[in-house]
Amino acid sequence: MTYLPDDVRAGLEAAQAKKAKRKSRLRVEAGQSYYPVLRLWDDGFAVDLEDAPKLRGLVDIHDGPRHLYQALIVASQDEAGERRFEFKRNTAAADSAPLDFARETPAPIALLGR
Repeated sequence: MTYLPDDVRAGLEAAQAKKAKRKSRLRVEAGQSYYPVLRLWDDGFAVDLEDAPKLRGLVDIHDGPRHLYQALIVASQDEAGERRFEFKRNTAAADSAPLDFARETPAPIALLGR
């Protein structure tokens, strides 16, 4: 194990967090505010501790312009410069409304004009 002085270790961790935040396209929308997501996993996600307040309730998770999930979250813990949130409910976003009937035959995609 290599020993590093505390100020060097803190500088390296800050640089890694800055790089992860800049690299990530994921973001969480709470109300009118957006916060970059550092990591996303099955049961939750993490944001930078300095950027995000203690979020609760319904949020939307985006990958760039694409809406991925609508989730109900609670703050779980603060650790290593991250604020971690857990999903109470996580629903994948759809770009069309669900059908309330079963399609019997495949419908044509488009009609060709004359």
